[in-house]
Amino acid sequence: MKIINKENLKKYALNYLKRYASSKKNLERKLLNRVIKNNYKKSGINQNYESYIKEILEDLEKNKIINDEDFANSKIFNYIRMGKSKKLIEYNLLQKGVDKKDIINAFEKIESDTPNLEIDSAINFAKKKKLGQYGDYDNKKKDLSKMARAGFSYSVSLKALGLK
Repeated sequence: MKIINKENLKKYALNYLKRYASSKKNLERKLLNRVIKNNYKKSGINQNYESYIKEILEDLEKNKIINDEDFANSKIFNYIRMGKSKKLIEYNLLQKGVDKKDIINAFEKIESDTPNLEIDSAINFAKKKKLGQYGDYDNKKKDLSKMARAGFSYSVSLKALGLK
C-alpha cells in the first residue's frame, strides 16, 4: 500500500471522481476511510490528515470538480427516470451528504420544468413493476401497497395506477 500524503490522497480523490459522481461530504468520507484503512495496517503513523482532506476538498470545489448542487440535480433526474419517489430521493441525497437547501433548490429547478414530477415518477414506477393499468387490474390493494412502500402518497398512487 502506498504511503498516504497529500498528493496520493488527491490522486485517490480524482480517480474516485472519474468513476463515480460524488458530493463533497461523501468524498470526504471516502478519503477519511482511505486514511483509516492505511493507518490501521501501518500503525505508528500520526499525521494531520484532516487538514490535507479539507485542502483537497476546497481545491476541488474551487476548480468546480465537485459541486453538490449539480450532483443533486443529476441524481434527482436519474432517480425520477427510475421511478423513485420524492421522499426516497431526498433520503438518499441526505445519506450522500447533500445539504437540505441544495436538495430543495434542485427539486424546485426540476419541478419548474416538469410540474407533474411526482406523478411522472409514479407512472415510471408503475410501468416498471407492471402495476395498475400497466399490468393486471386484479389486485388493487397489492398495487397500492407497493406504491406506498416506494414512498408515493395515496392520491399520487391512484392517479399513476389509473384508478382515479
